[in-house]
Formats: sequence, C-alpha cells, structure tokens
Amino acid sequence: MADIVIPADIKPADGRFGCGPSKVRPEQLAALASAGGAVMGTSHRQKPVKDLVRRVREGLTSLFDLPEGYQVVLGNGGTTAFWDIAAFGLIRDRSQHLSFGEFSSKFAAVAKKAPWLGEPTVIKSEVGTHPQARFEEGVDVYALTHNETSTGVAMPIKRVADDDSLLLVDATSGAGGLPVRASEFDVYYFAPQKSFASDGGLWVALFSPKALARVEEIDAGGRFVPEFFSLPTAIDNSAKDQTYNTPAVATLFLLADQIEWMNASGGLAWTTARTADSAQRLYTWADKSSYATPFVTDPAQRSSVVGTIDFAESVDAAAVAKVLRANGIVDTEPYRKLGRNQLRIAMFPAVDPADVEALTVCIDHVVERL
Repeated sequence: MADIVIPADIKPADGRFGCGPSKVRPEQLAALASAGGAVMGTSHRQKPVKDLVRRVREGLTSLFDLPEGYQVVLGNGGTTAFWDIAAFGLIRDRSQHLSFGEFSSKFAAVAKKAPWLGEPTVIKSEVGTHPQARFEEGVDVYALTHNETSTGVAMPIKRVADDDSLLLVDATSGAGGLPVRASEFDVYYFAPQKSFASDGGLWVALFSPKALARVEEIDAGGRFVPEFFSLPTAIDNSAKDQTYNTPAVATLFLLADQIEWMNASGGLAWTTARTADSAQRLYTWADKSSYATPFVTDPAQRSSVVGTIDFAESVDAAAVAKVLRANGIVDTEPYRKLGRNQLRIAMFPAVDPADVEALTVCIDHVVERL
C-alpha cells in the first residue's frame, strides 16, 4: 500500500473531506491572518469582538431568512452543552425524540436522565434510515435531527403539531448545507465546525418567539438552572452581541467570514444547490460502481452534506482510506462506532463539487491497485 501513488493530475485541488472539523477555506485563514490581529487577544466585551458576534447574528438572520421576532443566540460549549441547556430551559415536562444514529440518540439520553422531567418518548429506526415524529398528547418538545452525521441520513424538517409544543432541531451537520424553513422550527441549533467551516466549542441557536416565551415561562417557574446553562443569560448577552463566557475569538472570526461568503454567493439556495451537486456526483459514482454502494438505500433519505459509501467485502475500505491519507486526501474514514466497511465523505458548502468527483476517481485508482 505504501507504494501506491495517486497521480497529481487526478487529485482533488483540496484533499480535506472530514465531517468535523471540516475543511476551512484558505480565504478564511488568509482573512484571519491579515485582519485577526485586531481582535485576537482583546476583550470580548469591547466593540471589535462584539462586532464579530453582530456579524454572525446578522449574517445568520439573512442566511436563514428569519422572520420578525426570531433571535440568533449563541454561547460556549457546543451541541453537547446545548442538549443540557435544552433539558434545563426548554423542555417543560415531556419530550419526544427521534433516534437513528449516534448523535440523534444523545439528546434523548439527556432528557431521560434529567430527574425534573417526565419520561421521554424515543422513536427509533435502523441506522441508515430515519423515523417519523408523531403527535403525542402531553409532549411539549419534539426533538428532531436534521442530519445524522454518523450515518449520512438527512430528514426534512416539518412541524409535528400546531399546539404550544416546540420543535427543536439538532442541525449541527445540516445547518447551512440542507434546506430548511424557519416557520417549521422553534429552535434550530448547531455548532460551527461543519458547514460553517470554523472550530468547535460554540453553540448557535435560532429561536422563534414561541421558544423565547418558553424560556421566560420556565425561568419564571423557579427551576434551578446552573448559570452556564441559563438560556435567559445567553439570550440577554447575545442581544448585546457578546457571550456570557469568554469565547474563542478565532472561531467567531472564521464563522463570520464563512457566513458572509455564503450570503455573498447566493445564500441558502446557493449553498444547498452546491451540496446537492456534490452529493449527486458521489452517489451517481457509487450507484455505477462494481464494488461501492450508498449505505443509505432510500435516495430520499441520503444526505447532501455527509455521504456514506459501503464497500464490497473484497475491498478493504480502511486500506483505501490509508492510501488516500498517504497521498494527502484525508478524513475519509467512517464513523468509528458504526463499524462498517465504508468511507464517509463530507460535502459541506466549502467543499468544491469538482473535488468530490476527483475523489471518486482517486478511489477507483487506489482500488484497482489494491
């Protein structure tokens, strides 16, 4: 395997296909190098860093075409922290969760362990598919996942009920790369290390007026909430264009730059068309291949941002990934806990569709020589 050399003329221009951290555009890094010195190492409560937060909030409002009354809220800790935050500050009593992979199961586990909440309902399906939410009396939060990063399954986001329940969407790997309408959700939350080509450690959430009212209701009810998990605190600080705790300023800078690139290029319509183009190239190749096939069998459930490709037993996908990595094409390995003979390919907006197609050519080149 060490002797397999992929010709330079068939390689992708950029060989990064990781599902998080994801490819950061060279232009973002250049902007950070040239302009970041004005904000790195300065107070996050002063205008230069607050301007970064403002750019993020205004940029996301534009990207997702948020209606009047919706607010962009952010804080430290990533999506994992936001599951705890939601258990403290958004679920009144009972929640319903869709579970169809490693990450979509985690919020349900948090809700189940919270002693102040009622027993959640968990609707499961086999990996490689997604289940359907259903109306349930007594449920005040429906928890969906836009894109299951571990398996490459995406689901459309649509409201379940027209009562006072909230629809929460874990959009960590879907936000910015999959279509969504703000009218269909109450909280759409994500971390910036996927489609937004930044670093982790930050959560961002788009709140509807109904979700903001739920936060006020729970806060007024006297429930104990640690300050780090306090949504009223996060909402208040975000309105001031800052975070409660000191943020990673470079993360904010890269995030703001990526959002502005998306908006300048054509917004969500452009980013989703770009990821759909990448996905079409990847899945078409796999469908025609003699040794590869899309893991997600239903084309309607295949993700446009995370593609999972199974390999025939005669081909060792781990060996393919190892050769690719030796040739500068990195992070195509599958999700570790899924345990399949497959590759997982990120197709976030920063990834050029032409590079995805070049990757398929490189995979064929390697497999022929293995």
